[in-house]
Amino acid sequence: MAETALETIADQSWLQPIADPLSTAVRQAYEAAGETGQQIKNAVHGVWLGHPLHPALTDVPLGAWVTALVFDTAEVATNDRAFGRAADIAVGVGVAGAVGAAVTGLTDWSETDGRAKRLGLVHGLLNLSATALYVTSLAMRRRGERHLGRTYGAAGFALASAAAYLGGGLVYRERIGVTHADADGPKEFTRALTASDLPDNARRLGDADGTPVMVARQHGTLCALAEHCSHLGGPLSEGTLKDGTIVCPWHGSEFALRDGSVLNGPATHPQPCFEVRERAGAVEVRVR
Repeated sequence: MAETALETIADQSWLQPIADPLSTAVRQAYEAAGETGQQIKNAVHGVWLGHPLHPALTDVPLGAWVTALVFDTAEVATNDRAFGRAADIAVGVGVAGAVGAAVTGLTDWSETDGRAKRLGLVHGLLNLSATALYVTSLAMRRRGERHLGRTYGAAGFALASAAAYLGGGLVYRERIGVTHADADGPKEFTRALTASDLPDNARRLGDADGTPVMVARQHGTLCALAEHCSHLGGPLSEGTLKDGTIVCPWHGSEFALRDGSVLNGPATHPQPCFEVRERAGAVEVRVR
């Protein structure tokens, strides 16, 4: 039943006209800030962390709201106001954490497409609704309407749990936030392409015994990275070759040619890098 719900949401094409303008607006907001905007976006994606920042931040509101639920239950069972004060603090911490989770999640989501974008939109709307319910819960508690506050909190927890399930579907079914790059390859130097097919300051798609490889020659130096971008699998051999970097044609992730490190997101995982040499008229590669 749960699997059917995921498929049903992901297949709702009417969500696309809502998702596309919103994701475009998010990207344009960062672009409007120029280099500073790109640096902020990289930080929010989690480039500095080596994996997406959003999943780590989601633990804050979920953990805090579980704690609030426990303390609310203890307050009802014991009539001890100390449990109620602890629950109120936990609700507030969860709301604060939800803001950070929302910013990082929205940024990551703006760089998705198709089914993942539709599923992510519903995921985000459920989280936004859950947060609004908890904000209302906190307001009711401060007014002394504790029963009503707990009721709003319970409803918020139900929505947050549903949103968390959809988040799991985004990761484990749609592979959002996990690397899409091919990490395997030949252990020994293997021909990838003919050397004469790769002039200076150019990049080409090579095939090393079934492993697709993006090979570039720049300033006379050969470099090779896994063909499929670690973000969502974009073809790097069709990307833009810059001075010392390659930019994915799909979402603009930028990787260093020398070692595959991420210079600009949305990718957060480094790109697998190959050793490369030119021998007997062929460009050969092997896994580092």
